[in-house]
Amino acid sequence: MKILIIGGGGREHALVWKVLQSPLTDVVFVAPGNAGTALETRVYNVAIKSTDIPALIKFAQKEKIDLTIVGPELPLIMGIVDEFRKSGLNIFGPTKSASQIENSKVFAKKFLLRHNIATPKYEYFTEINLAISYLNTIKFPIVIKANGLAAGKGVMILHNKQEAEKIVKNMLTGNLFGNSGKSIIIEEFLYGEEVSFIVMVDGKNILPMATSQDYKRIGNNNTGLNTGGMGSRSPAVFINNNLYHNIIEQIIYPTVFGMAMEQNPYTGFLYAGLIINELGKPYVIEFNCRLGDPETQSIMMRLQSDFVDLCMAGCNGILDKKDINWDSRYALSLVLATKGYPNHFINNDEIHGLSKINCNNSKIFHSGTSLCRNKLFTNGGRVLCITTLDEDTKKVKERLYKIAESIYWKNIYYRTDIGFD
Repeated sequence: MKILIIGGGGREHALVWKVLQSPLTDVVFVAPGNAGTALETRVYNVAIKSTDIPALIKFAQKEKIDLTIVGPELPLIMGIVDEFRKSGLNIFGPTKSASQIENSKVFAKKFLLRHNIATPKYEYFTEINLAISYLNTIKFPIVIKANGLAAGKGVMILHNKQEAEKIVKNMLTGNLFGNSGKSIIIEEFLYGEEVSFIVMVDGKNILPMATSQDYKRIGNNNTGLNTGGMGSRSPAVFINNNLYHNIIEQIIYPTVFGMAMEQNPYTGFLYAGLIINELGKPYVIEFNCRLGDPETQSIMMRLQSDFVDLCMAGCNGILDKKDINWDSRYALSLVLATKGYPNHFINNDEIHGLSKINCNNSKIFHSGTSLCRNKLFTNGGRVLCITTLDEDTKKVKERLYKIAESIYWKNIYYRTDIGFD
């Protein structure tokens, strides 16, 4: 089979790596890919942007692509699945309409309320004065979210009215997150443990993936700005069988059935960002219409089943005929970023040390990298993601940071507290 992966980050490199392990795979194309995918065997980067849907369709038709898997959210929200299907091409992902579950926080909130799925209380605002007046009526801390897409960075936890007013003004005037922030929700803050619960969906059937958690904040001890993710781990060790069952029954099934009932069936990877309160009750704090990054890296490291076969089953509506198997060991991922991320940062630092690393039970996935004259350079805020596997939580963390210490570039930055704590 010829497989096309859409995207160019660490998540997509992890998908490529796993797809290559399938006996069904002959060759993999990545659009646009990165230096890491370019270095894999049987993999070819394609110089087409992930958002250039007409060019991607033309390429897929020319190469007779058997299956396309979409990594990032933007092409999904633009309708890549709809257009590929119209062209008779196999693609695993949600339609433009179903992708609204990530594209609009308000759409997701209204859907959750219609179907009695637990989510924090909220109010929606487009006007500064009304939002500031509302701040006088609520208890802090609160959560303010950009209604639209903000690359995983559009969520702010505010601890007092003064800082909340500043964020409200900056978002609603477009200074923060542009048009995505010109409408916001102000949400109740819930105390608890966050978890990423991702399932494969074929419109009616679900196949849960391994549980995971990510580390969103830039600084140690979960301080500083939100990022796309600075690390991840799988499984989420605090999820017992009872809680797992409750998440499936109270959140996942009602979501999938609700979408189908509203004539908006969901196919693809459905990511429920949850918070589990002190009583063990799960609440939805966000939906994503795709796999997480860097959760994917940890999840793919543990996946033992044929990923291509599973995605084809998702396209064909037969996920109920499939089982999914996982390595029982712990997977841990650490993102190596560039100083200044998630704000301003400098690119084009040469990366050193990768060739000296023995990656037994480990893999280094590339995110923001470029290749020039056989040398690797930084080309983004998040540059590399180290993922490693071990049955011992202490050993998996030790190996992770031993590898990290072997890698160097001028403006390297990473958290030092990622692990099974």
